[in-house]
Amino acid sequence: MAAQLQDSANSRASNPSKADHDPTTWQPPADAYRCTYATDWIAVKTRWDLAVDPAEQATLTRVVDECPNIPIKVTLAR
Repeated sequence: MAAQLQDSANSRASNPSKADHDPTTWQPPADAYRCTYATDWIAVKTRWDLAVDPAEQATLTRVVDECPNIPIKVTLAR
């Protein structure tokens, strides 16, 4: 599931360029898709209770602050 969310934000051409980067070091080339990428990333981190380092949190906050009021839907893992 996490991979599906992550990969949906990327075209086949851009996917290899992101490799193992987090939002601090990689953003989708299409500016219009950055909000979706950030909210999907947050949903996955929340679902699986994964840690977020300070740089990652700062980047995600900056991106989301530039987005319209988009709800983040999370289904918690069991």
